[in-house]
This record gives sequence, C-alpha cells and structure tokens, in this order.
Amino acid sequence: MQNKTILGLTAAAFLLLLRSNAADTYKIDPAHTSVGFSVHNMGLSNVKGHFDEFAGSLVLSNGSIQEATATIQVKSVNTGIQKRDNHLRTADFFDAAKYPEITFKSKRVEQSGSKTILIGDFTLRAVTKELRLPVTLSSAVKDQQGNTRIGLETRATVNRKDYGMNKGGTVGNEVIIEIKAEAIKDL
Repeated sequence: MQNKTILGLTAAAFLLLLRSNAADTYKIDPAHTSVGFSVHNMGLSNVKGHFDEFAGSLVLSNGSIQEATATIQVKSVNTGIQKRDNHLRTADFFDAAKYPEITFKSKRVEQSGSKTILIGDFTLRAVTKELRLPVTLSSAVKDQQGNTRIGLETRATVNRKDYGMNKGGTVGNEVIIEIKAEAIKDL
C-alpha cells in the first residue's frame, strides 16, 4: 500500500510540474495594441505613423516569453495624411502591391539583466535581417470577462535603406519602431 501511495504522490507531483512548465499562447489584441513608427523629416521634425492591421502571438512559459510572431499589413500604413500614406505604399517606400506584409519571427530569447531580448527574423520588402527587440512584459491579469491578459512594450531602430527603401532624400534613414500591446491567453 505504501508503494502505491508513493507512486500516486510521485505521479501527482510530475503532473503538477508538467502543468507549471506548460506553455501558454497569447494572441495580440488589436483593440488594445499600437504598432507605430517615427522618422526624421528634413532634420526638422519627426513624422509619426502607425499600422492599422496586424496580428501576432506569443508563447510564454513560467511567465517568460519563449517565442513570438507578428504580421503587419503594409496597406494599412497611416500617418493621418492620405497623400503621404499613398506615397508610402508605392515602390519608393513599402511597395505594398509587391510586398504586402512585414513579418517578425523570433529565433531565440536572451536575458540582459532584467530585460528580455527577443531576437528574430524581421522581413520587410523581401529582405530579412536579424532584429533585437528589448521587451518589457507585464504580469498577467484577469480582465472583466475573466480572460488572462499580458501587456508588452518594445522599441527598436532599423535603417530603412537596409530594406531597399532608398528614395525620399529628405527622409531620415533611421526609423524607430514602437509597439505597445496587450495579448489575450488562448483558451
């Protein structure tokens, strides 16, 4: 009888350990997320914009990010000025007709002190380069509907010319990407 009890307790402890190490998938909530950018114009000011259509997911284990993916629909670029947005969609910049999506897929995660760094493949205009995203992740909370949510923020800089955006001589080369997101745990 004692062996059965020990085996039962061992099995229960093993199942508990498996559950505590289980990975959870979170989907980005577009209603509570912004994917923005800013770039210098003529060295005088920053032009800011965002994308209205995007999707993404995160996999967390024990409260730490294990992987992340994101897709942005280029046609949804929005700076608040229709003429500029239409120009950004042309081959001079994003070339939305030929390259309709911007993607990110993590390859690994590193810790730098208290910071989490997502390292992944960032693809824009069919050019893929490694991008390091320092991520600040909030603790999980329950919303009014009982869903588990997390928040995250990241900010990175890319050189637009690295992705074939060589036109626009008065536009700065360094583009700051800023993402502030909420994600909901899949049930």
